[in-house]
Amino acid sequence: MTSAMHYLQVARQCEIAELESLQRTSALVDLIGQLIHALQKERGLCTVYLTGRCEPTTLSAQVQECERRAMQACAGFDALKVPAQGARLFSRIAYVLQGLQALPALRAHIQARQKTPESSAAAFTKLVAGLLAVVFEAADGAADPGISRLLVALFHFMQGKEFAGQERAAGVAAFGAGGEQRQQHWLHLIAAQERCFQVFVEFAPPSLLPLWRAEDAALERLRRVGCTAPADVEPDADMRQTWFDVATRRMEGLHAIETQLAAELLHQCECRIAEAREPLPAADASADFFDTSPGPTTSLGPQLNRSVLELVQEQSQRLQAMQAELEATRATLQERKLVERAKGVLMARRHLSESDAHKLLRQTAMNQGRKLAEVAEAVLAMADLLPPAPI
Repeated sequence: MTSAMHYLQVARQCEIAELESLQRTSALVDLIGQLIHALQKERGLCTVYLTGRCEPTTLSAQVQECERRAMQACAGFDALKVPAQGARLFSRIAYVLQGLQALPALRAHIQARQKTPESSAAAFTKLVAGLLAVVFEAADGAADPGISRLLVALFHFMQGKEFAGQERAAGVAAFGAGGEQRQQHWLHLIAAQERCFQVFVEFAPPSLLPLWRAEDAALERLRRVGCTAPADVEPDADMRQTWFDVATRRMEGLHAIETQLAAELLHQCECRIAEAREPLPAADASADFFDTSPGPTTSLGPQLNRSVLELVQEQSQRLQAMQAELEATRATLQERKLVERAKGVLMARRHLSESDAHKLLRQTAMNQGRKLAEVAEAVLAMADLLPPAPI
């Protein structure tokens, strides 16, 4: 009969295999973050180019950088192993690859100025959203609680940074053409960032928080000017470049924090794998399963006198503790899924914008004294009963 120690070693090998798979996924998340940052830069330059303020050579150089980052991300996709990854992750990757293949046609339309700044930004935003969905699935599938926390922090930070990138484009459009609708969209993007960054602060390593809390007075001043300008006053088009430069500086600062967070994620993966590879301590296989008395000790230390039973119990307790922490971390992602699905229902059934759907959920939660996730769950439960909005 195969010994209990053998199965303990097999369990340890399974843990190492899971951690190595998680390490590959974490490396991919890092590559995706670099690609997203490059695409965010290209989106911003396209917005400025379509308003006549960006040289074609500058845009062309950024396109080449995006292509380089896309090739690195695709290599990261190829490094994943199908049996160890979830089906949802690979379907998200397939969606992203379609978007990357469609980029050359989009760029040709932009180069010929056949796109508006808004439609160009929306196209890049759709692709970035697909890439963030890959990161979300990676965070949702992480089996180690410490690494899962870092992935949750990184995902929400990347999502907040994406809203900051959309704000950069929205600010350029608002300073260029004005309008109350553009201002409301701008305010929505600011609020959306704050929600994401709040989750980041909750899950992020304390060492990164001082960098995050640095304030940008110039950004806040331009926000006030752009978001409060009267609708009947002609916008100051010269402020477009000023806003773009300040918002770009902020994006670079956010990217620096994102890079450090990704590096910490990979470091934790390496540490966990090193811990899992440490040999199991020597054990006394003859110990009585039903003996509850404390075992003997010698001058060599208790580790050399531990029974297989103790090792089994210790590993079981450790895995149970990890599972409890993991479930608590995943609850944040599940709440986000509920809210996003509920917003989708309200947008489809009531013809609401994304910002209005979120405001309705939040206001309902406040009025009823309930959690946002509880209200979202109730909306999903009653989805079929909601009357369609008039066309």
